[in-house]
Amino acid sequence: MANFRVVEIEDLEDARREIRRVGADEPGIRIMAPKAVFRVIKIEKVRTVAANLIKQEMLSKGGECAIVRGAANFSVDESDVLLMGTLEQYRRLISKLKMQAFGLPALAEELQRVLNNMEKRPSYILDCRGYRLPIGQRTLVMGILNVTPDSFSDGGKFFDPGRAVEHAHRMVEEGADIIDVGAESTRPGHTPVPAEEEQARLLPVLRRLVRELKVPISVDTYKASTARLALEEGAHIINDQWSFRADPEMAAVCAKYGVPVVLMHNRHDTNYRNLMEEILAFLAESIRIGVEAGISREKIIVDPGIGLGKTYEQNLEVLKSLKELKTLGQPILLGTSRKSVIGKTLDLPVDERMEGTAATVALGIASGVDIVRVHDVKEMVRVARMSDAIVRYRRQDEEE
Repeated sequence: MANFRVVEIEDLEDARREIRRVGADEPGIRIMAPKAVFRVIKIEKVRTVAANLIKQEMLSKGGECAIVRGAANFSVDESDVLLMGTLEQYRRLISKLKMQAFGLPALAEELQRVLNNMEKRPSYILDCRGYRLPIGQRTLVMGILNVTPDSFSDGGKFFDPGRAVEHAHRMVEEGADIIDVGAESTRPGHTPVPAEEEQARLLPVLRRLVRELKVPISVDTYKASTARLALEEGAHIINDQWSFRADPEMAAVCAKYGVPVVLMHNRHDTNYRNLMEEILAFLAESIRIGVEAGISREKIIVDPGIGLGKTYEQNLEVLKSLKELKTLGQPILLGTSRKSVIGKTLDLPVDERMEGTAATVALGIASGVDIVRVHDVKEMVRVARMSDAIVRYRRQDEEE
């Protein structure tokens, strides 16, 4: 009796591998692989005339396309477009759209960029002012060091500079690839501190960290003046929870020093029309700001901002939709450690959320996350290594 199996195909690499296992030859693999990868892509607010042309062309290629009902008789001015098809159908659609009017050539270019970003990104080395971090080879672990008196997670345990440096050394020994030091709490309801106070907390610790540790130091700040002083002291990465929006000088500072920057999604309310679309648009705009300021795209990392500007349900939706961040084409950082979404789900206090954190780390890695920002470094390094062993597994005969 024949055996049946549903094969999961994530991208072209998966498609080529499965077709090769059947025994097809290489010319056949090249032809068939793009037909085995199916993508559903939504394009927002397209002019009605363009939406109708896109639908007509996609249907002619054997794919499917959904647009608003009123687009057919032009009773609406614009429509969202939901495309459904294989990579081969998209290839032929894009080729045709490039020959059309109504802004479709530019739309075709963007569609091709999104499709390319959904494929496995090539590994590369991220230059952190002399330190070299491998992006795409394994999950990197960023250890959290709060030098604040009011952090939600550790309650000021490392406000003392000596204890802070000691803890940083411990995290490196436990496997941290990066230490992220912050001197202003960002917990819900926190009181912002002046730049002078933030710097007074940060700089004594930072000066020791850059001398004593053998890993890059990230500074968690949204203030350009703090970032500038930190970079003068030798910091290697800037982690901006407001993605260049809180301080218009921040992008220029990061560009001047040539450092990698983490751009987090954040906002002051939770009134979203479409959660993931707005997060992606926010981060895309921040990437544009950074690139125009002179920051290399390969040095921009995106963070969906779990726990910031989102309700409990919205945090769960983002965690379920992490793969959508891949469309931005940047490395992804995930920071869920001990956060309220875990506490509310498991009904646990902040010091009992390790297992919940581990679940989000593992699922994040399975969804394409490149860096995890955590408090419990030793345990999360183990979770990351086990997750990597599964997610990045390749049979020996496939590697040869």
